[in-house]
Amino acid sequence: MSEIRHIVFDIGRVLIHYDPDIPYSRLIPDPERRRWFFANVCTHDWNLEQDRGRKWADAEALLIADHPDEAELIRGFRRNWHEMVSHHYADSVAILEGLIADGRDVTMLTNFAADTFVEAQERFPFLKKPRGVTVSGEIGLIKPDRAIYDHHVRSFGLDPAASLFIDDSQKNVEGAIAAGWQAVLFTDAARLAQDLRQRGIAVPAIA
Repeated sequence: MSEIRHIVFDIGRVLIHYDPDIPYSRLIPDPERRRWFFANVCTHDWNLEQDRGRKWADAEALLIADHPDEAELIRGFRRNWHEMVSHHYADSVAILEGLIADGRDVTMLTNFAADTFVEAQERFPFLKKPRGVTVSGEIGLIKPDRAIYDHHVRSFGLDPAASLFIDDSQKNVEGAIAAGWQAVLFTDAARLAQDLRQRGIAVPAIA
């Protein structure tokens, strides 16, 4: 295992919370109806295309054409996006900021729509502290495709073998490993601190 010289964070569900159920519990109070809506209308795969760069207006029009009776609920996804990112994870952010304060090379690699990422940076200023970020929606590539990892390496001058990627998705972790990186699956900050220490990276104690 190579010495870690670069640490790369995912953002959603690693540094900030993300849960579409937060606004939709109000918009669609019935749990079964809400589950149907996310399984058949505003699906994960549909939302992922905005992370790849598709414009919200195009995404909404596509769904409304197939589900005209759901038009207002479809538009509600973008309108209420700010509620879905309700808070940050203070303990994970403390690790991020501590690594930066210690002089570690920290960047971020995220599947995120371009416009909502700008909004997130304004709401969560710590997202501006790392050396830089690759945002999928800005470049038209998404994890776990090999191309986005290679793009990040080129953009920030990383050595893949000396780079540690932190992500809450097993597929994205496996994508990084396939691209020649080291990677760990994020479950919580305490486990992340343990993973970092096992690789010789000092981390403050997590309460």
